[in-house]
Amino acid sequence: MQDLINQALADARSYPEYRTHLSNLLEDNRTTGPNQSDFYVQFTRLNQSRMDRLDKRNRFIPEMIEMLGQFEKPVLILAITEGWCGDAAQIIPLLYHMAQATDQLDLQLVLRDEHPELMDQFLTDGARSIPKMILLDAATKAVLGEWGPRPAVAQQMTMDYKHLPEPKPDYDSYQKELHSWYARDKTASTQRELAEVLRGLVIG
Repeated sequence: MQDLINQALADARSYPEYRTHLSNLLEDNRTTGPNQSDFYVQFTRLNQSRMDRLDKRNRFIPEMIEMLGQFEKPVLILAITEGWCGDAAQIIPLLYHMAQATDQLDLQLVLRDEHPELMDQFLTDGARSIPKMILLDAATKAVLGEWGPRPAVAQQMTMDYKHLPEPKPDYDSYQKELHSWYARDKTASTQRELAEVLRGLVIG
C-alpha cells in the first residue's frame, strides 16, 4: 500500500495544475483516461464550467468554519479523480477551498486510470467510484482515513439509479436530477460529512 501511495504522490498535481491539465487536453478535444469518446469529452467541458462556478464560492457552513479553525493535525488529502467525473467537479473545488483556508491541509490529485492498483485499495461496493479522498499523515504518509465518492444523499440517488431494472430510464435525466441536487445543496452536505471526518482525526 505505501509503495502505491508513494507512486501516486510522485505523479500528483495541485488543483491549479489539474485545472490547467484539463484545459490543455480540451484544447485538443481530449479528456483524461483511456476513453476519449465525445461523450466523455463533453462531460469534461461541462465539468470545467461547474468547477469555474465553485472556484468562486468559498462560503463554509458553521461546522466547517469551526473545524478548520481548530484543526491542528497536518494532513495530506490525496484525491483520486478524472476530468469527466461529474461528482468530482462538484467536490474537488471544495477540497481546494478547505486547503486554502488552513496550513494544516494539503490537497494533491491523481487520476484513477493512471493508478488502478491504488484505486483498488479504496473501492466502494466493489466499484472504482470517484472521487475518493485518501487522508494521509503529512509526515509519514500513513493512511488516516478516507471519504467518498460523494455525500450520502447523492450516493443514495446514484445507487437507486444503478439498481433500477433494465431498461433504465434515460441517463441524462438521472444526471440532471443529481446535479440539480448538488446545486440546491451548495456543498453543505459535503462540508458536513468532511467536517465530521476531520473531527474524527482530531479526536481519534
